[in-house]
Amino acid sequence: MSKQTYVPTLLKLFRQFGYEGVTLSKISQETGLGKASLYHHFPGGKAEMATAALASVNQWLECHILQILARASDREDHHLAKPIDTFKTMCEETSRFFNQGQNSCLWAILVMEQSSDDLFHAQIAAAFSRWIEAIAKILTTAGLDETLARQRGEDAMIAIQGALILSHGLKDFAPFQRVLQQLPQQLCQDIES
Repeated sequence: MSKQTYVPTLLKLFRQFGYEGVTLSKISQETGLGKASLYHHFPGGKAEMATAALASVNQWLECHILQILARASDREDHHLAKPIDTFKTMCEETSRFFNQGQNSCLWAILVMEQSSDDLFHAQIAAAFSRWIEAIAKILTTAGLDETLARQRGEDAMIAIQGALILSHGLKDFAPFQRVLQQLPQQLCQDIES
């Protein structure tokens, strides 16, 4: 089997235990691969495994979020979706990816651990920045001031990440779902949607 076969399991493990908490023994147990086979597929060890999991999250961002937002902000497209509808779709995809808030955010987990933040900070910062910029572009296309549009993009990331953390802390996923339901309206405040 290719190493891509094991990426969903790796993503689950890194989300659940963090970079520092995942042991090769646990990965071996969950994937069914011996340590020698793990190193065959991932010669760089745990760092390469985490990189593969992170690449999976970044691919989701690219394919399921950034493409949706890019289509909506394309000025050449005469059939532009309303910003609020685009943000609703973005939030639906976000909810699906995080399993209505039950899945942790790998970016947040990796960036909060000092050892993994050193390894992955640039990739994570780039992912957040691209998402913020894509939101801001839609808002500026709809007539919002560039600075305010960027702030709303940042606020969207704060809302999503904060709701994930709160939901996990309370073991109640309603706050995450509520935030995603309210976010499109908040993003579109003061623009014609």
